[in-house]
Amino acid sequence: MCKGLAALPATCLKSAKDMKHRLGFLLQKSDSCDYSSSHGKKEKISSSQRLSQEEVRKWADSLENLIHHDRGLAAFRAFLKSEYSEENIEFWVSCEEYKKTKSPAKLSPKARKIYDEFISVQATKEVNLDSCTREKTSHNMLEPTLSCFDEAQRKIFTLMEKDSYRRFLKSPYYLDLVSPPGAGCGPENCKRNHTHSLDCNSNIISQCA
Repeated sequence: MCKGLAALPATCLKSAKDMKHRLGFLLQKSDSCDYSSSHGKKEKISSSQRLSQEEVRKWADSLENLIHHDRGLAAFRAFLKSEYSEENIEFWVSCEEYKKTKSPAKLSPKARKIYDEFISVQATKEVNLDSCTREKTSHNMLEPTLSCFDEAQRKIFTLMEKDSYRRFLKSPYYLDLVSPPGAGCGPENCKRNHTHSLDCNSNIISQCA
């Protein structure tokens, strides 16, 4: 560890000086705190890997926009997992994949797997369905078709739309993505960005030690 300014290596002193000028930049640009461990520089991310603010804002227009975007779906799943309620989105995704089944011979085993995992009374990831929808879906298992889970899937979609989706839009899982660099500092954004910047500074200092 460095003890006193005199004992600091030249590179460390330079980094400390640069950090002072970098603070204002960090407060405005939240994605500037990814630094390589060897040089303390921001990692470069190709433009193709970046999420545009326009894309992220569209997620707030509807749940459909959110879960039909790969990155949006991943963020929503992570949020639901943090609330221990990921079974709803997992069921929805399973139904989407099921409807892409091309071989009639595979319909029955795939349908049974989804039913046993999410709908039966002994399901390991039972979703919250009313008795009527559950009974109808159970009856559909006698002769599974590509649409046998449609009603149950709609019910779960509506449930997520009215409940967890609204909470997601107010959570850091969404807000940290939708806040653009240099955005206005409202009470919540200001607190979040300030905390984020302090974390960035701590990382820079630890690399200098």
